[in-house]
Amino acid sequence: MDKTYKSRLDKNQEALEKTYFKIYQKLGAKKQDFESLLKMMEMRFNDRSVELKKLDRRDKLWYLSRKMIGYMVYTDLFAGSLSKLKAKIPYLKELGISYVHLMPLLKPREGENDGGYAVEDYLDIDPLLGTKKEFFELLDSFRAAKIDVCIDYVINHTADTHVWAKKALAGDKTYQDMYIMFDDRTIPDQYDALVPEVLPDKCPGNFTYKEEIKKWVFTSFSSFQWDLNFKNPLVFEKMVDIMLRLANQGVNMIRLDAIPFMWKEVGTHCRNLGEIHDLLYMINLIKDIVSPSLALLGEAIVEPHEIFKYFGSDERPECGILYNANFMVNIWNGFATRDVRLLNIDNSKYSPPANSCWMNYVRCHDDIGWGFNEEAISNFGMNPFFHKQFLIDFYSGRFPGSFALGEVYQYNEVSKDARINGTCASLLGLEKAIDENYVYEQNVAIRRIMLAHALIFSHRGIPLIYSGDEIASLNDQSYLNDPKKKLEGRWVHRPIFDWKRAKKRKITNTFEEKIFTGIKHLVKIRKNNPLFDGDVEINVIENSDISVYAFYKQRKTKQLVAIFNFSEHIKQVSTKPYQDAGFKENLVDLFTGRVINFSQEELRLAPYEFLWLEK
Repeated sequence: MDKTYKSRLDKNQEALEKTYFKIYQKLGAKKQDFESLLKMMEMRFNDRSVELKKLDRRDKLWYLSRKMIGYMVYTDLFAGSLSKLKAKIPYLKELGISYVHLMPLLKPREGENDGGYAVEDYLDIDPLLGTKKEFFELLDSFRAAKIDVCIDYVINHTADTHVWAKKALAGDKTYQDMYIMFDDRTIPDQYDALVPEVLPDKCPGNFTYKEEIKKWVFTSFSSFQWDLNFKNPLVFEKMVDIMLRLANQGVNMIRLDAIPFMWKEVGTHCRNLGEIHDLLYMINLIKDIVSPSLALLGEAIVEPHEIFKYFGSDERPECGILYNANFMVNIWNGFATRDVRLLNIDNSKYSPPANSCWMNYVRCHDDIGWGFNEEAISNFGMNPFFHKQFLIDFYSGRFPGSFALGEVYQYNEVSKDARINGTCASLLGLEKAIDENYVYEQNVAIRRIMLAHALIFSHRGIPLIYSGDEIASLNDQSYLNDPKKKLEGRWVHRPIFDWKRAKKRKITNTFEEKIFTGIKHLVKIRKNNPLFDGDVEINVIENSDISVYAFYKQRKTKQLVAIFNFSEHIKQVSTKPYQDAGFKENLVDLFTGRVINFSQEELRLAPYEFLWLEK
């Protein structure tokens, strides 16, 4: 056994074995099952290349660096193919990107596949994007450009065309046990009584009947996405094996998709169950043994207090990075209400462990679901149901005075719940202002867009730009002409990247130039200031004006104050809260060079102005 591997194994095996049998012993697991897991792990370590083993010697918390600037992109929409994507690396370098998330590129089922999240083969590439050889060459090119790469790993379910599902449909009991299936509706009905529907319009219920085997299969998402049975230790071993194989291809970060769904229990809502945290703790231990430079990004779009749990703790780490979905929702809430109190409360309450950080984003490939802090909304004297209706109306453009042009998605007639689709620029007013030829509002929209990005760049964690937001991409209705996309409203904010539009980033005073140059400036400031490292805490400063959000950061003798005006009005803000926090002298804005004197009684903020102030 390799000395390095043995050292890591000796350090972590006891905790791994204890947690493994905590879950699986009561489900019938034997010693040989755990030994099989260990054997697989050693094989994957031995398969790991010399280059990647060298990479494993770097700080395993590399993702906490302030130099991490993320970019989320669909290969086909951005470049056309994996081979052509290599030619776009200079564009990413120009913007300052150091981390790229390549949206689903593993081989999906043919036909409808949930945008690539119904995976048929985890170890092959979508043939519409290219070949495995081209993928490996692309990873080499990114590594040479010092850009870390993340890919999606759909860990909760497989496509119904996956080889395991095919064997299950052929009647193989071993593979039927890899999934969750029942002979009649007795137990499915018990599940459905409590388990919420994910896609009630498209795929009502949580089970799909398969006539071939006369069984009901658990399908949380779509009928062609079969939930895996993690109560079966073989499923855990096989899915970890695939993750390690992906890491051995040269991937630096893996996004674990739909982790809140990984464990099912009758009599529960089958979300965020305790066993999931044990599974993730084991996955973290295993990757630390086999491929410690691999980072785990968790996708858990659930309630704020539940999202936070997927970090684990310093003693029992789970995901090193989590999507800050709550922060994203609170940003949009702040723009609609001109009220930042949710930001004040939630960003004071949820601080990641020292070895973890948030993935902060304004928009992503997904819809915006309004999972805000309902208790806080009630304490503000508002009704959470009616507040959600307000946000839906505001961002769909139906609310009087709204600047947004979004689209309602997955409206539920019974609950009246709905989500919103739309690009960052369209939701923040640029599209409407262009349609109305209203120059003043166009400039106001640009200020909103820049403020939103300044927020995610200055908060604790990794800022993630969604492809096209840096050039003010607008809603794209062309998806309605594509039979494969027209029933999926989220394609409105997943346009083909407009390279003609991108060229305008070089033309002074265009929308594209203003936003691209502004974000590029944010990148440069962030990379050169250690106060933007991912482990530096924020301390919220509450203002008397609820339209103004502020916080400060401190490391040794360095301090930074960030202030954001969420209103279209000029604000005169008392400096007393800042003086109470210890800021009583002149500070300089890193973005514009503006000098602020905190010894004065008031601070004047322009509409949608943001300040990054340092001594």
